[in-house]
Amino acid sequence: MLAVAGLPLFFMESSFGQFCSQGPINVWKAVPILQGVGITMMLVSTFLAIYYNVIIAYSIYYLFASFQYPLPWSVKDCNSTGFSSMNETGPVVWHLALCLLLAWILVGAALFKGIKSSGKVVYFTATFPYVVLFILLIRGVTLEGAKDGIEFYIGSKSNLTKLTDSEVWKDAATQIFFSLSIAWGGLMALSSYNKFYNNCYQDSIIVCVTNCGTSVFAGFAIFSILGHMAHVYQRPVSEVANAGFGLAFIAYPDALSKLPISPLWSILFFVMLVTLGLDSQFAGIEVISTCLQDAYPKLLKSKRGIVTTAVCIVLFLLGLPCVTRAGIYWVNLIDTFCAGWILLVAGLLEVLGLSVLYGGNRFIKDIEMMIGSKSTLFWLWWRACWFFITPVILSIILVWSLYTFTSPTYGSVAYPDWGISLGWCLTAFSLIWIPIFAVWKVYKASGGPWQVKQDVHVFSEKNFGFFLKNFFMYINMHSMSVVCCVSHALFDSKLNFCHSAYQRSLFTHRGLGSLLGVSQRGELWYKRSD
Repeated sequence: MLAVAGLPLFFMESSFGQFCSQGPINVWKAVPILQGVGITMMLVSTFLAIYYNVIIAYSIYYLFASFQYPLPWSVKDCNSTGFSSMNETGPVVWHLALCLLLAWILVGAALFKGIKSSGKVVYFTATFPYVVLFILLIRGVTLEGAKDGIEFYIGSKSNLTKLTDSEVWKDAATQIFFSLSIAWGGLMALSSYNKFYNNCYQDSIIVCVTNCGTSVFAGFAIFSILGHMAHVYQRPVSEVANAGFGLAFIAYPDALSKLPISPLWSILFFVMLVTLGLDSQFAGIEVISTCLQDAYPKLLKSKRGIVTTAVCIVLFLLGLPCVTRAGIYWVNLIDTFCAGWILLVAGLLEVLGLSVLYGGNRFIKDIEMMIGSKSTLFWLWWRACWFFITPVILSIILVWSLYTFTSPTYGSVAYPDWGISLGWCLTAFSLIWIPIFAVWKVYKASGGPWQVKQDVHVFSEKNFGFFLKNFFMYINMHSMSVVCCVSHALFDSKLNFCHSAYQRSLFTHRGLGSLLGVSQRGELWYKRSD
């Protein structure tokens, strides 16, 4: 899944965001008929941010509870929601609500100044989990029964029949999309802050391999301890390794409670979960803030802190139903209907839009403008994925999972009909903007059929291009150099490509009102303001 979907889409999205220097909505002005895909990405990020911070709140609650001995869940059941179904939502659980508030305060504080502040926080949140995983792995493999857990994870005791289940493949694709920020806007938003000549290809290889390698590494740390838990209870590993939220908040905490000095291991584990969660949450909030600022640059560009604070407050209030007595049912509902099919549809339309409507070869030339010219052999695999392999794989998984769909449950508890209907409404609300914007763009296009085709497919938007706060353009015209320094005070930060001269022989800047020749040795450097 990484080779045929994750890596090709990651490379495509990071290149797209870096080239356009825009968030996931404005970036689709390159293919106006698909601008609704950007709206879908922002909505998915919003829904994910709501419930994902609830998971961070759960982790914070467990972290606080870990500062006691014995651990509370080792002597009584602390994992029950208290209510038996989604029909019995009940009042807000205030200790969870306070943990949710703390989670949003942490996110808001880290992102208050944009990537300038969050970048410093990530130095800790991105590296600390590796330390904890290494410690847990060393401790886990020294325990009795660890071998059984590892063999269940990746060995002779693995249940390979699961590979025939469409839900497994949908979950695998969703996990790849989520962990790599594919198809929900995070990658585009963050890559839009890259320098224009940043080597996005090298970044894509490093990030994707490291990300999936970390997941495999974490599996050994997790299942070695679950194997010990199965050994203690004298039960098969399959019976103690719960799926989904149960693994992080029931099975693994229970396994840690069986270890000597159990509070220490529990504290380390939940601090790791909090830091991992914050990393993912930063990307989601960055999507929302970037989209708002790109939509209203004159009004919001200088008010980054206010925008971030407002977003965090609104999402905190929307997340309160998830910290009621039946909150876990709401979390699972949003996770089921907002983090699966929508990502597959957005990813499929993205790869088709750029490879077919925009033009795969044209897109490759754009990438070469940033990373330098590459051989035909270099692009062979990427062309194969973007034009055929990736869209076919995503289409098969999407159709297969929809065909075999069964109503979701949480444990043995079935969702009521109104809950399932609400879930489908969330899915429809996220996806409906794609056809709405497509119809609107066709309706607004002028001229005959050929002109309409040009307007809704590629570059009809006059303000598509690089939206910059401060930039330097250095142009090398054979023996003559032209240096242009443009400040935000003089112009509205808009640098437009003249795509009629697609070979990059011409640039035009409306603020300068000049036409500049660019040789193949021409250089462009900029820094997008956050």
